[in-house]
Amino acid sequence: MGKNRLPSQKRTPWLLLGPIYLFTLLFVALPILYLFLLSFLRRAEVWGVDFDFTLENYRRIFEPLYLNTFKESFRLALLSTSLVALLGYPYGYFMAKMGPVWRRRMLLLIMIPFWTSALIRLYGWIIVFRSNGVLDRLLMGLHLTEGPLKLLYTYPAVVVGMVYSLLPFMILAVYSCAEKLDWTLAEAARDLGASSLQAFWTVTFKLTLPGLLSGVVLTFIPSMGLFFIADLLGGNKIVLVGSVIQEQITRGRNQPFAAALSVVLLVLTTLMIRLYRRLTGTAKLEGLV
Repeated sequence: MGKNRLPSQKRTPWLLLGPIYLFTLLFVALPILYLFLLSFLRRAEVWGVDFDFTLENYRRIFEPLYLNTFKESFRLALLSTSLVALLGYPYGYFMAKMGPVWRRRMLLLIMIPFWTSALIRLYGWIIVFRSNGVLDRLLMGLHLTEGPLKLLYTYPAVVVGMVYSLLPFMILAVYSCAEKLDWTLAEAARDLGASSLQAFWTVTFKLTLPGLLSGVVLTFIPSMGLFFIADLLGGNKIVLVGSVIQEQITRGRNQPFAAALSVVLLVLTTLMIRLYRRLTGTAKLEGLV
């Protein structure tokens, strides 16, 4: 009977994994392949593309205008990710140390913003940052400023919008790692003579480092392309790679160049993920040691 059941048992995993492979092929692999092939074509004179192989789209990326766009996107992503890590790591770490009741309450505070559209939440920040808005009235009421501040459509406003939108991903990543932490290891380090700071740095931080790195990936990669935040809170002053891609598709009607920009952004994302996997592998080995 065991021999008769063996073939059906072997077919069961394929029946379960078949839909996943089909979905990946149709909605991930084929669109990426189409994007890659489109990046080597030429823009047609009126509409569409001409099926002529060219490297012109990738050559244009090295022009100063587009290189500065990539640099600006990388700088904004790095700053936003750093602030998100500074705010999100302590939140996720201390939330994992709380009791079950307060832990649920803190998780609820994180999840509530996801119940509202991201655009509506960003429009809320517009109300806060605009002249004579909530923040201006608060500062003038406290006699910290004498007149309205020009906060909207500035670089700090975009950074605040990025941090606000991406902070929950960092918190949840750190919390999911810290929740599984064996707190007796830090206590053992204290018993062996380590101070609180030494025990945290040598034991707790290293064991929660994979969660921190996961949060960095979940925040750094999206921040490179969240152009709608820069458009709403920064106006036309801050242009990201995502903004250029959108403009090339909607206004410039240059789909091949937009595809080339997307391919380069995809390559940078892949390198970031590979770096994350290497760092997390190193962190796990150090944690075992």
